[in-house]
Amino acid sequence: MGGFDWDLTAGTMVMDDAALAVFDMDREEYDGHPESLAPRVLPDEGARLDALVTQALKDGSDQYGAYFRIRRRDGGHQWTHTQGIVLRDDAGRPVRIIGVLRDATHELTEPAARLGLDEGRRKRADVVEGTTAALAHARTVQDVIDLLNDSQALEHFGAASLVMGLLEAGRIHLVAEGPEGAFVPGTRFTRVDEPYPMSEVIRTLRPRFIDSARDFSESFPVLWPHISGLGITAAAYLPLIAQARPIGALGLLYSDRTGFSEDERTLLVALGSGIAQSLQRAMLYEQEHDLAEGLQQAMLPRRIPEVPGARTAVRYRSARLGRDIGGDWYDVIALPGGRVGAVIGDVQGHDTHAAAVMGQLRIVLRAYAAEGHPPATVMARASVFLHELDTERFATCTYAEVDLGTGVVQLVRAGHVDPLLREADGRCRRLPVEGGLPLGLSAEFGRLDYPVTALELDPGQTLMLYTDGLVEKPGADLDEGLQWLSSLVRRGPADLQELADHLCDVVAERGGEDDVAILLLRRHATQAPGAGRFQQHVAQSDPEALSSARHMIRAAVRAWGAGERADEIELAADELMTNALMHTDGGTIVTLRVLPGPVRRLRVEVEDRSSALPRRRDAGEAGVSGRGLLLVDQLSDAWGVEPRGGGKCVWCEFVVEDPGAGSTGAER
Repeated sequence: MGGFDWDLTAGTMVMDDAALAVFDMDREEYDGHPESLAPRVLPDEGARLDALVTQALKDGSDQYGAYFRIRRRDGGHQWTHTQGIVLRDDAGRPVRIIGVLRDATHELTEPAARLGLDEGRRKRADVVEGTTAALAHARTVQDVIDLLNDSQALEHFGAASLVMGLLEAGRIHLVAEGPEGAFVPGTRFTRVDEPYPMSEVIRTLRPRFIDSARDFSESFPVLWPHISGLGITAAAYLPLIAQARPIGALGLLYSDRTGFSEDERTLLVALGSGIAQSLQRAMLYEQEHDLAEGLQQAMLPRRIPEVPGARTAVRYRSARLGRDIGGDWYDVIALPGGRVGAVIGDVQGHDTHAAAVMGQLRIVLRAYAAEGHPPATVMARASVFLHELDTERFATCTYAEVDLGTGVVQLVRAGHVDPLLREADGRCRRLPVEGGLPLGLSAEFGRLDYPVTALELDPGQTLMLYTDGLVEKPGADLDEGLQWLSSLVRRGPADLQELADHLCDVVAERGGEDDVAILLLRRHATQAPGAGRFQQHVAQSDPEALSSARHMIRAAVRAWGAGERADEIELAADELMTNALMHTDGGTIVTLRVLPGPVRRLRVEVEDRSSALPRRRDAGEAGVSGRGLLLVDQLSDAWGVEPRGGGKCVWCEFVVEDPGAGSTGAER
């Protein structure tokens, strides 16, 4: 009997010489950490002992005791007993365990002999039970193969290696090849009627136990010459049967035994049954996941349009959890006037219904955007559509309308995570965007007024939209996830496509259990002088759209180098828009463009659906209105009215200085 003192805080364990003797270890073999004892403890016993101690620490117990087996130097097994006292600090946290170890072989062997306990039988039963429990966590066919190929699993089976084949379209597909160098050319796919052991057990649905090398060579003379040099002395081939149908076969190859007892055969058949059930479950998971993923991919846009003035990169990574497919989506929408719409969203839920709702919502949002509605209106109408749809799902979404000529971005957020902005030098920061309720919920609660956040995207800057699966980490809040993502983007590659791939790879390595959609948009060129153009639709009862248009006009005239006349242009444009909204029955479309020519001019056009022509009038000294056209006439260099189909266009022009002019030869 020996003693130990385990410091849980430092992770060290002091053991006296007697305790080391119980483990059959020398002092120089032990480094003071309990992990160095692990090779002595049988794997299944170690897992059970760890679980026992962990439970005692969690549930507030002050002691524990357990029997377990260790492997001695000579390969024999020895029963050992341990008992520990758990010491805790004032807060109740466990900090130390003091205990004893003793050799319990004698006290367990005699009762076992009296009761006739067959230790070998119990061990084999534990193997089947432990393997079945481990296989319950396997999600894919490859998970099953990896678990069975694990060195500890093979040690449990007593086998040197294994081979496995799955039945596919009437042929056997070899998915696990056995030991290195064991693959026989031409056997990757074999027929069920060929003279191989896997073919036999699938045909007969009965296991085949090969007791010796001679038995193997006589029973399967076609296969034996190719594997005779591997030292195989026995083999057990088991049919894998699920729901009364064969799905494949498993072969366990042995190099240090001959023959199988009745108990061993029974237990191996039970093992084959458990493996078959796990394989069938894994195959169904994969089929259902592929079906759901195919549905989602069909709902995502097949092609992302080329965006003049910008580069884009999109990615979608699905969670590998059976049918757990979400409603994540992205979209890039080409809009008139050199603008582009960028959408990222996530429908609630992880199933095929979420993917179906996502597809409908994506198409509707695209249609509203293409009609020319401002971002806030697009989001509000999409919310009403989802609310009226026969579903209880809601969706989060971010919609960005980008004018690539001016770099002005209008952002609307519906319950979604904030976007990020990456600078040309790699720096990355979070963009705080004022948001509204998720789509569907805002319509249900009558809160459809989505605020618009406007910002300018400079050449070289990248707008990054993504779903929450990219930032959600177990045990971390959203702010921590966003900080982690910002750091990851900052250190990531500069190339847009490589950056998108890098983000997906990191999520895959982290084992993310949620879908991830990513949309990156980088503005890469300024608008050439004389080619600037901006257009915006403003609804009559939409003050947010009017405010957004004013902001866009301000940004545009400054980006195009209007110089000292910027304020005059803004005021004239505002007067024309206000007149159209006040004196006509519909909305208006405002267009700004730079006219090429020897004299650089900036033209403002405001269209409406009324054919009534505006007239300039004298407001008088006490009048509160009537000065709009008078201001336009005084501020602009020229103005006029043009008929446009069922309505008209009121325009005005301003002569502005060429940004490249005024530089002297010395300055150049």
